[in-house]
Amino acid sequence: MISASLVKELREATGAGMLDCKKALEATNGSIEEAINWLREKGISKAAKKADRIAAEGLAATLIDGNKAVIIEVNSETDFVAKNDEFKDLVNTILRAIIDSDAKSNEEVLKLVVNGETVEDLIVNKTAKIGEKLSFRRFEKLTKTDNQVFGSYLHMGGKIAVLVTLSNTSEEVAKDVAMHAAAMRPTVVRRDQLSSEVVEKEREILKEQAINEGKPADIAERMVEGRLLKFYQESCLEEQAFVKDDSINVLTYVKNNGGTIDNMIRFEVGEGMTKREENFAEEVAKQMGE
Repeated sequence: MISASLVKELREATGAGMLDCKKALEATNGSIEEAINWLREKGISKAAKKADRIAAEGLAATLIDGNKAVIIEVNSETDFVAKNDEFKDLVNTILRAIIDSDAKSNEEVLKLVVNGETVEDLIVNKTAKIGEKLSFRRFEKLTKTDNQVFGSYLHMGGKIAVLVTLSNTSEEVAKDVAMHAAAMRPTVVRRDQLSSEVVEKEREILKEQAINEGKPADIAERMVEGRLLKFYQESCLEEQAFVKDDSINVLTYVKNNGGTIDNMIRFEVGEGMTKREENFAEEVAKQMGE
C-alpha cells in the first residue's frame, strides 16, 4: 500500500501529478529514487524543470451558462502551444470546472476535481505532455438577473477576451459593447471606478507636460483639466467613441437601445507580464543541458 505522504514527497520532488506519482511508486515498490527515474523515463518529471520559465502567451476565454459566466486566462510559453487542441481542451475544462463550482480564488480553482484529478494536477500533467510550462493566471465569475444580458467577445483567436453585463437591452447590443471593449482597451466602465491615485498621477504627468511646454502655471492648470477629459475618454468605456458609429459614445449607444452597462471585464493575454527574451541558440543550449 502506497501512503499519501510518500506520493506527496514524490510529487514535490518531481512536479508530476498525484496519479502519476502513485503509479510510479507502485511500479517501483515504493522506492522514491526508482520512482523519480521511472517518471523521468516517461518524460513526466520534466514539468518541475519548467517551473521557472516564463509563460506569457496563452489564451483568454469565456463561458456563459444561463445566469452565470466566467472569463479566464491560461498561459503557455509559446503562441504555438496556445493554438494546440490539447491546450484549448485544458482551457475549456477549467472554464467548465469554475462555472460549476463556488470557487472564489485561484487556490480554490486549482483544488477543484475534474474526473478524479485536481485542476492543478491536470495543468502539471499537460505541462509534462506538451513540454512547456502552463499556468492558470486569473479568472472572474459573474452572475446576472433575468433582466440582464451577458455579452462576450474573443479577439485575435483568444488573445483578448471581454465579458460584459448590461441591463434592459438585447444580447446583440451586449455583444457590440464587448467587441468595442476588445478593440478600444477601456480600463473601467465609468469615471467613478478610476482610483483617485490613478487620476492624481495622470494629473501630475499632464501638468508636468504643460510646464515643460513653457506654459505659465495658471494656464497649465486649465490645460490639465482639458487633457484629463481626453484621458477619461480613453480609459472609460462609456465615454469612448463607439467603434460602429463614432458620432456617439458607447453610453449613448446603449441608452439608445434602452440599456445600461453594469460590468465589464477585459483580459489581454500576458498584459503586465514579462515576455520571454531568450534567443533560439540559448534555448537549444538550455535544452542540451537538461
